[in-house]
Amino acid sequence: GLDSTLLILKNRLKPKQNFTINLVKEYGSLPPVECYASQLNQVFMNLLANAIDALEEAAGGNSNGKVYSSAKRSNPTLTIKTEIRGKNQVSIRIVDNGTGMTEAVSKQIFDSFFTTKPMGKGTGIGLAISYQIIAEKHGGQLTCVSQPGKGTEFVIEIPIYQTVARAASEIINN
Repeated sequence: GLDSTLLILKNRLKPKQNFTINLVKEYGSLPPVECYASQLNQVFMNLLANAIDALEEAAGGNSNGKVYSSAKRSNPTLTIKTEIRGKNQVSIRIVDNGTGMTEAVSKQIFDSFFTTKPMGKGTGIGLAISYQIIAEKHGGQLTCVSQPGKGTEFVIEIPIYQTVARAASEIINN
């Protein structure tokens, strides 16, 4: 799913004049994961597109893919890491060294209609929908760690087997 999403975003990752995003893939050996694949790909698309926007902004450009000057931030990098966590959990980390966010902003990013993008560019629903897909549809967690000037890391954690997650959820809720 990650590679399919990267293929769709390939044009945004192409080197531009004075600006190239370094893509680092650190994929661990994962078993097949029981999931809603198309919805999970939507989450990947939202997170990766936002990371590319942040890297372009850090380089002095805009989120339309235009870079106005040589990169202000050297070595713009987008890193994707996957790994097994525990017996029934996988973790997918999407990390950029873009502009980052303050703690106040990062606490609001999963709220519906909250956006950090300029008027007319962001809708403020991508991350809210992503959070819902991970938490409600997959019984997982979507978290964000960010610092201004240092970049942002989104961490997706979902169970390998959804039936186990649903059964545990039902036991807890009853």
